[in-house]
Amino acid sequence: MKIEQVEVFILSDRNTGARMDASFVDGLAFVRLRTSDGIVGISEIFAVPPKVTQAVLDGPDSLFGAMLIGQEFAHPRDIWKKLYENRLFDNRRGWLIMCLGGVDVALWDIYGKKKGSPVWQLMREGNQPIDTPGNKAMPYCTVVSDQWDRESVLRQQLERVVRLREAGYRAFKIEPIQQEAQTIIELTKLVRNELDVDDILCVDVVYSWNSVEEALKVIEEIAEYNIMFVETPFSIDRIDLYSQLTARSCIPIAAGEYTTTRWEFLHLMNEGGVSVLQPYITTCGGLTEAARIVDIAQQASKLVCPGNWSTHVLGTATLHIAAGSPICPTYELAPTEIYGSILRKALEELAPPVVDGTVFVPNAPGIGFNLPDELEASFSVN
Repeated sequence: MKIEQVEVFILSDRNTGARMDASFVDGLAFVRLRTSDGIVGISEIFAVPPKVTQAVLDGPDSLFGAMLIGQEFAHPRDIWKKLYENRLFDNRRGWLIMCLGGVDVALWDIYGKKKGSPVWQLMREGNQPIDTPGNKAMPYCTVVSDQWDRESVLRQQLERVVRLREAGYRAFKIEPIQQEAQTIIELTKLVRNELDVDDILCVDVVYSWNSVEEALKVIEEIAEYNIMFVETPFSIDRIDLYSQLTARSCIPIAAGEYTTTRWEFLHLMNEGGVSVLQPYITTCGGLTEAARIVDIAQQASKLVCPGNWSTHVLGTATLHIAAGSPICPTYELAPTEIYGSILRKALEELAPPVVDGTVFVPNAPGIGFNLPDELEASFSVN
């Protein structure tokens, strides 16, 4: 089986009338691979500018396209190794790794279809089914505001959590971004009071703090509200502050949305003391690399809670990691019930549904997400 075609297409909320909120998709790149057997695999590539993705992956004259087209394909890990090692000198991180991650997800989609098995059953060496705690996973809903003054943050985020809880979700992450300590503490208390004791609650301050003492002041106040983790307290480059905070914090510290490859995650764990790793599946380098991150985290007795502030295409791929690991208690979801993106809503309708707060992993071969031609045409942009 050979790779015969590599193409990039762009989907967007432009010209749909979608509300311009945090969920609006201005232009999201997807990669599609086709083999000599006629098998097709797709993936979105989150947070890479579309023109960059096109330069790397669109057609035989693109950077990776020239290496992929005509390539014999036996296993996704073989292609991953070839592409990664080809750019060791100049691009072992950043956008190129994120494009590699998209290729890898599409290759796993093809591989699962070829084998007649869902990807989560094929993610370990020797194609043996992985040691999974079940066939479903619990998504946590990321909740942000439309406005960022104190009153709007408190009101909108609380209202949205209540709405999602009534819809059946059981895990939530609030984001009081760039707020005073008292606002963070108050929002956490208000939200916890609306949840059951077993519901998951996380707090993401999105790199807002500049000192360990500033962080501890809030963390010690919200500890009584049963917080699973506090996410990204500092700039991801301040690994020294992460190290100091994790040594003193009574709440686990999470990070990883900007982190690529297992080597950077090892740095987060070993030097920063981060105990909850949050790989975005294409950002970290694909399902191949995400599985390695789960392995090193499990060996170090850490948790992995994969991130996904994107659509249900990547969310479905993420589900194969989350449902297939005993150290993944939850994974991120941007719930369309509270956001305005029409593209996200259309893609959600094709994804595995949330039932009683959990999502069953697809049993269809491959990733289990099929993109209809008419949907692609409706949202396609040049």
